[in-house]
Amino acid sequence: MPAGAASPSGDDADAANAAVWQSSPPGSIYDYIRVASFSLDDEGRIDQWSDRAAEFFGVPAEKAIGRDPVAAFAPPDVQVRAHERLAEIIGSGEQGSGREWTGLVPFLDAAGGQGLAEVYVMPADHGALCVAVDVATLRQIETDLAASQAVFGQSPMGFVLFDNQQRLIRVNDRFAAVFGRPTEDYRGRGPHDFLSRVEADRLSAALRQVLETGEPVLDMPLVGTVPGDPQRRRWSMSLYRLHSGTGRPIGVAGLAMDVTGRQRAEREAAHARRNLALLNEAGARIGTSLDLETTARELLGVAVPHFCDLASVDLYQALLSGAEDLAGTTDGSGELRRVAFASSVSDAPVSMAGDDDDTSTEQRPVSVGSVHRYRFSSASARALRTAQVQVLDGNGGQDLGGALVQSTLVVPMVARDTVLGLVQFSRAKGSEPFVERDRMLAEELAARAAIFIDNARLYRREHERALILQRSLLPPDDPEAAGLDIACRYLPGSMETEVGGDWFDVIELPGHRTALVVGDVMGRGLRAAVAMGELRTAVRTLAMLDLEPAEVLTALDEVARGLGAPSSGRARRVKERDDDLAEVYLATCVYVVYDPVTRRCTIANAGHLPPVVVESGESPLLLEVPKGVPLGVGGEPFEEIEVELAEGALLALYTDGLVESRSLPLDEGLDAFRASLDGPPRPLEDVCDHVLATLDTAHGEDDIALLMARISGLPAESVGDWTLRPQPTSVATARELAREQLLTWDLGDLVDTTELLVSELVTNALRHGYGDIRLRLLLDRSLVCEVWDSALVQPRRRRARDTDEGGRGLQLVTMLSESWGSRRTHRGKTVWFELALPGGESTGHNSSTGPSVDDLLSMY
Repeated sequence: MPAGAASPSGDDADAANAAVWQSSPPGSIYDYIRVASFSLDDEGRIDQWSDRAAEFFGVPAEKAIGRDPVAAFAPPDVQVRAHERLAEIIGSGEQGSGREWTGLVPFLDAAGGQGLAEVYVMPADHGALCVAVDVATLRQIETDLAASQAVFGQSPMGFVLFDNQQRLIRVNDRFAAVFGRPTEDYRGRGPHDFLSRVEADRLSAALRQVLETGEPVLDMPLVGTVPGDPQRRRWSMSLYRLHSGTGRPIGVAGLAMDVTGRQRAEREAAHARRNLALLNEAGARIGTSLDLETTARELLGVAVPHFCDLASVDLYQALLSGAEDLAGTTDGSGELRRVAFASSVSDAPVSMAGDDDDTSTEQRPVSVGSVHRYRFSSASARALRTAQVQVLDGNGGQDLGGALVQSTLVVPMVARDTVLGLVQFSRAKGSEPFVERDRMLAEELAARAAIFIDNARLYRREHERALILQRSLLPPDDPEAAGLDIACRYLPGSMETEVGGDWFDVIELPGHRTALVVGDVMGRGLRAAVAMGELRTAVRTLAMLDLEPAEVLTALDEVARGLGAPSSGRARRVKERDDDLAEVYLATCVYVVYDPVTRRCTIANAGHLPPVVVESGESPLLLEVPKGVPLGVGGEPFEEIEVELAEGALLALYTDGLVESRSLPLDEGLDAFRASLDGPPRPLEDVCDHVLATLDTAHGEDDIALLMARISGLPAESVGDWTLRPQPTSVATARELAREQLLTWDLGDLVDTTELLVSELVTNALRHGYGDIRLRLLLDRSLVCEVWDSALVQPRRRRARDTDEGGRGLQLVTMLSESWGSRRTHRGKTVWFELALPGGESTGHNSSTGPSVDDLLSMY
């Protein structure tokens, strides 16, 4: 005891001893290491054995006391050396050194397991005190401490330790950096020292929860500021309860991360996902139609309300009117039409930020459908001129359309380097203003819509051209023919193109005869329409030669095969398309020639469906005509038949699209067609409408052509027909018969011309022909004269020489008639001429005044 110190009283000493020597509370160092203590007597045998020694070696005290510790626990190979060392420590006199000793000693436990202990031996008066510590446990603790220190000091995450009173015991440098204070400032502080009151209360409650329940709290969000930075920051903290070796809670460990940047990135990613979803929706919804206005409405349907609150689309008026180019609108001053408007904040039209109309002194809402111009200095005009997006956010005194709009993007719609119009996206006050990513999205939406609108414009232009082509290749809606009442219908298989390969035609032939033609080119669309036009032109050309129907189809078959077989040079350039071309130029066709005098039809067929005839009081009948092969196949002759039709009978020609589809077999379609034609007589136009309304004509699988003709033969009083003997006096007889017939028809103005021309034709028949001569006059919309003979040689016009006495008859016929010609018949030939009726329109090359004197003199 130090000098001068008062010795404690006995009671105080007892109290102090009691306080010092009381049981160690849980959580002492002995909970973490394996330690054993025992003592030896002066003979080196165990005389005291602690409970920890019993646990360490696995031997209870009653078995350990009195034993030699070296013999009992040391491996045999070290026992000699161990006895020597022990004798040196506890021996007396010359044998014992009496010094303390520390070293590593191998040992065996009761189970036979070998370990290594660090043993401390301290000599005593009568023996020695020994303390053994398990080296393996010490090394494990050293490793754990080193690893913990490395993680705590070098981790990129913020580590913090709280004790049971929620005071900070230790923080690492990362935690200090996350919360913006030096490391030494945190020891002994609580949550309220570095967080706001609300956030500190939340953290304190979480700490209590973790200490009481042991359940961790993961990714707890915290919000606050750090010294020197007023910007709000966001942290994420996870809390875990700490335990001693005996399981007693000794505090809470926390992991903290600054997630401000991550949440900003998450918001950006969310915006990116929204934009991608919007673009995906735009790809699915925009461009479903080839209509310009519909495409504009689809664009606004995507943008409002997911991207903006208000939007409008303006397109150049020239674009909507079908102009070939928009060159005159490059300065942004062209007329525009508002084609679409959408709003999620107002049902009525709203004045947009860019609605600066050049025609008004004040800004007014532009209604859908109205045509307007933008002022040259307006943002909309700049967007149209420069093809650049204009951003209007109220800065610089910009007018944003009243109190409703706070931010607007004026985006030009550009496709193929051409500005088509513009779209305005606006956000109302209370919504987030547009930023750079919104501008990029607006450009992408407008560009996509612009492409579809331009495609629709190009389609509309090509469609109109195709329609012009198609309509130019079809006869007028009300074709006229002698002795026939005609009605027709054409429905394209595709309403998008409205062109196809089906066609019909009504061709006037000499002698007031009429050719009725219906054909079907295999294929659809513009390509089939072009092929149809070529074949139709060939049919009309062949018909003008006045050939028999079978001869027309034979020649047409040769034409079709020529069209479907490209030349060798072209074949090399389009080799891959040869098969397709061959298919396009395969066609079916039915060719009917009707004579109104006899009401007889001569019919030839090239693989087409047979005509249907409806006579009064009879059921509709499919005519039995030779089937023939399609045009372009070749190798087979075509046959023809003659059918005499009753007065008032109905003849129907059609294509397979009317009676056949995937859902309607051909036989059922033909039965349905005939049933639709049955019934009381009706006007022919009504019959056509009834047929199309009754049958399935909306399948869109093939074109439909329908041609109907009601038979109305020439009355007997409109026909003059005589047979003349092959003798010179027949010329005068023919002139007299013609004169009398014309006077009967009150056509005295045509008597002189008719007599002259009849005389020329009958004279030619006598001179170049043989057999009886037939003279026939036909009166309908014009006067036709026919002279028949048995010779096959066709007359040929030629220019007579000055010394020739004849050879000028056909020149005279050419000058005086509207038209003339000749055709072969089964028994020879027929030469004819046609004259216009007085007061009627002249259809030929000669006027009703007749040839001039110069024309007549030119013959000589």
